[in-house]
Parts: sequence; C-alpha cells; structure tokens
Amino acid sequence: MILYPAIDLKDGQCVRLLKGEMEQATVFSDDPAAQAKSFEDAGCEWLHLVDLNGAFAGEPVNAAPVETILETCSIPAQLGGGIRDLATIEAWLEKGIRRVILGTIAVENPGLVREAARRFEGYVAVGLDARNGMVATRGWANDTDIDVTELARRFEDVGVSAIIYTDINRDGAMKGPNITATADLANAVNIPVIASGGVSSMADLEALKNCGAPLDGAISGRALYDGQIDLGDAVALLKS
Repeated sequence: MILYPAIDLKDGQCVRLLKGEMEQATVFSDDPAAQAKSFEDAGCEWLHLVDLNGAFAGEPVNAAPVETILETCSIPAQLGGGIRDLATIEAWLEKGIRRVILGTIAVENPGLVREAARRFEGYVAVGLDARNGMVATRGWANDTDIDVTELARRFEDVGVSAIIYTDINRDGAMKGPNITATADLANAVNIPVIASGGVSSMADLEALKNCGAPLDGAISGRALYDGQIDLGDAVALLKS
C-alpha cells in the first residue's frame, strides 16, 4: 500500500477542512510547496493534491501553488478539484500531474470520464465522495441518491487507474476511516481503491492494510500535520 499525504489548497494555502466544510478550514502552511517537499524528504512516494476552491468553482483556482509543487518535487502527484473537461485534464497532464481525479463529472457526465480514461489510460482516477453511502458532488455541497458501488462499476474496464473513496462524515474528524465501506467497495470492483477520510492513527493504517481487501493505499492529512501519525513509520508500515 502507498501512503498519500494530502495537501488541500484553499486561497493558496495548505489547509484541512472538517467534513468538507469550507468555513471550517484550519491553515497548516502558507507555503504548500515547502510542505510537499517535506513529505517527499520523509520518504513519501506520491502526493495527493486537492484544489478546494476549484471544486466549488468548477475550474482550476489554485493552479499557481500546484505548479510550484510540481517544480519543487520529483515524486508523482495526483490532483482533484475543478477538473471537469478534457482540455483541463490534458493541460494538467502536460504540466506534470501524474494522475487527475475526476469527481463531480463522474456523476454529471460519466461518458466524459470513460472517454478520458480511454484517451489518457493510466492517468485518470475517479473520486467517489460519499455521505451515508451516497455520492456527493460539487465540493461535497450537493447530495445525490447514487450508490457509491453502483457508480464505481460504471467505470470498470475503461482504463481508470484508481478510485479514491472518501467518507465525508469521517474526513478531518480524526475518528478513523470507514473501513467496512472501503473494503466492501474494493472487493466489489476491479479498480484499485485508495482509502480517504478519517485516517488518523497508525492503528487505522494497520486496519486498512489488514481489512481483507486489495487496497492501493490510504490518504491522510490532518493526522500528519498534527503529528498523530509519524510519516516515516507510516510509510514503512504500508510498505512492509
């Protein structure tokens, strides 16, 4: 499994939200590139970047800090937030993003996601953000009646490289991930699943590693910034 340290960008700063609420943002760094470099120096093999403003605006907003991170770090990065058309996907890939994460358009235009996955095979992930098992879109502001697993199955066998599954009610709450739902999804589809939301301790990482499903990795943010998870220990645990 891979540990993906999260860098969530709001107004050019590195923040963490509580359950996706923009008004409940805690600023952890005003230098996202330096934060990203510290993750790389600690042994992380990937970065997980989110343009929070972009997720609400429907287009990239924090492009400048993302580009600075790409210039500063040599490890691959995946990026989500406001990426909703083929031109934006291609532009980010050309700038050096290794994997784009498509969330809202997976609901609103699944055909475009399938087309993108085929055209840019191996470079497109789907972000499935769920509240009580149902997908939420547009920066988690809009709830739908679409089941997470049902939606994930629409993207099997078209070249999607990963599914990032986030339990919104766990995100930033430091109460542990929804291990059961994550494992169930991973066992139900043939696309690698990355766990996100609430990963707040080494015990959480251990539980995900031993959940009985073939998870690709886990995303953690606040716990790394708060020191609840030692980055070096976490990387070593998931590699073992």
